[in-house]
Amino acid sequence: MSSRKITARARILLVAGALAVTGWLGGCITINIYFPAAAAEKAADRIIDEVLGKGAEGAPPAPPK
Repeated sequence: MSSRKITARARILLVAGALAVTGWLGGCITINIYFPAAAAEKAADRIIDEVLGKGAEGAPPAPPK
């Protein structure tokens, strides 16, 4: 039997290749999350109202000018 040593360069190429294949396979996975449309629309409307100041009953008064 012959004893073959793996050189440092070959080891680096092997690890880089394994990482590339792992990254490629990982990039093929997609996770889809579905939200109920009505609940998402209601939440979006609430956020828009808060940003525009329509729902600011509890907000502190603006400083005098």
